[in-house]
Amino acid sequence: MNLDLTGKNALICGSTAGIGKAIAIELALLGANCFLMARNEDKLKTAVRDLSKTVNQNHSYVVADFSNVGSVKTAVESIQNPIHILINNTGGPPGGPIVDAKVEEFVSAFSMHLLCNHILVQGVKQGMIDSGYGRIINIISTSVKIPLNGLGVSNTVRGAVGNWAKTMANELGIHGITVNNVLPGATATERLSSIVGNKAEKLGKSQDEIMAQFENAVPMKRVAEPHEIAAAAAFLASPAASYINGINVPVDGGRTGSL
Repeated sequence: MNLDLTGKNALICGSTAGIGKAIAIELALLGANCFLMARNEDKLKTAVRDLSKTVNQNHSYVVADFSNVGSVKTAVESIQNPIHILINNTGGPPGGPIVDAKVEEFVSAFSMHLLCNHILVQGVKQGMIDSGYGRIINIISTSVKIPLNGLGVSNTVRGAVGNWAKTMANELGIHGITVNNVLPGATATERLSSIVGNKAEKLGKSQDEIMAQFENAVPMKRVAEPHEIAAAAAFLASPAASYINGINVPVDGGRTGSL
């Protein structure tokens, strides 16, 4: 099975921590040159230093704030190399009941997740077409399949991103570019810690009790580690996944109650 990414250039968003950084690490181990994108330059510099260079890769970074679509457009246009692999990954919006959500929360989440994804695809697709290799992988959520309680804005926008991605897969497939979605379940990241902390405070329970609820909802009785999500993304980015296109891949230990 061909997993070799030597000579391929990958742009990984939200790559200074959590799932994004884990994906960058995996892609570098497979030989890719990694361009990291996030808003904190100091963290970007640290993350770049953590990447493997076993095949003399040239890793770099670009600074962009996903709350500003203009910043993302400028950042992707500044990359001179053709991008073969795009990992769309942005932190999720705050939780809460959908009935209480403000209109501004939907607008902000739609901009950060769907509009920024779209700008990035438009910025890299010609390079993928010209080079004959393209992988677009969107890190979304299992809420694409089944909405999650207490994540009203996220559920809404994640669903929109899923349908955008499927439409994009239908249009770009003729060029040999694949577009797929990885749907993480509960994963040991800062976002999960934040969700657990907020829920514990709201319900008057300990964080350990809330974490146990997350773990017990999974058939494997644990939450994922970021590298487990990254492994799925890395496979979809590889030559071995050349005929996998337009799908959702839950990586959730079996928690999602649908096929």
